[in-house]
Amino acid sequence: MHHSSPLLLQVRQMHFSYPDCPLFKDWSADIPAGVTLVRGGDGRGKSSLLQILAGELPAASGQIQLQGVDASVHAEQYRRQVYWMNPRNEEYEQVIVSDYFASLKTRFQHFDAAKLDAAVQGLALVPHLHKHLYMLSTGSKRKVWLAAAFAAGATLNLLDDPFAGLDKASIQFVIAQLNQMGDDPYRVWVLADYQAAVGLQL
Repeated sequence: MHHSSPLLLQVRQMHFSYPDCPLFKDWSADIPAGVTLVRGGDGRGKSSLLQILAGELPAASGQIQLQGVDASVHAEQYRRQVYWMNPRNEEYEQVIVSDYFASLKTRFQHFDAAKLDAAVQGLALVPHLHKHLYMLSTGSKRKVWLAAAFAAGATLNLLDDPFAGLDKASIQFVIAQLNQMGDDPYRVWVLADYQAAVGLQL
């Protein structure tokens, strides 16, 4: 039990809506270290919530704090503590996988090269390291974002639909990694998925 672990992520009275579609009204939550699942069917606002927590979508009102840093007041400082990759992101299509990984070193102060190597091996990404991201299948791209999350050392890690398109061995590897990293009292993992993965400790 993590009774002693610091409260890392706090959401207070958040409002967010799309035109004609209110998603969150006066929503508050304390999200502790470990792995938290945001569950729901398609179009229920899971991805939107991750984007809000990432500081990518501004909430209409309310407060989001990560280790006491307010997302709307100190946006840069907040984002530096977050690993988030929208799986539908097209921004990195022309980037070579190994270059993307190299960019994490400069972005995240707690970046761990040994964890990256382990994830590259564990997710069978070695043959893809010198390819551009646009050449990769959806599943392989997701493996790149997952390997990055495991290595980044960010306080808040947001994984949208992390198991989509993954083969069985990769799913087992991801669950094992998350179970291991879920014990770290200074890291929060928020997964959006329609169901809980078997064997994942939430």
